[in-house]
Amino acid sequence: GTVAVDKVRNSEPGYYDLILMDIQMPYMNGYQATSLIRSLDNPDLAQIPIVAMTANAFDEDKQKALKCGMDDHIAKPFTVQKLLETMGKYMKG
Repeated sequence: GTVAVDKVRNSEPGYYDLILMDIQMPYMNGYQATSLIRSLDNPDLAQIPIVAMTANAFDEDKQKALKCGMDDHIAKPFTVQKLLETMGKYMKG
């Protein structure tokens, strides 16, 4: 989580089109990382679409992901088709 936040914070706008965020990570979980990304001063970085990719598959897990600022939620295991469909909702071209 801390690495994700640092990478986004130090990137140029447009470098990342989408963030696939794991939830269960050491030091900072995906919910915390997403909240920090959403609070960045640069709105172009703070608004990068974030999709949870997690084994946390219950409806309350999805709601928690959306509440902290994620745009979508993919439960593991997932199909490549589901991943591509979800990514297509948020990526240009």
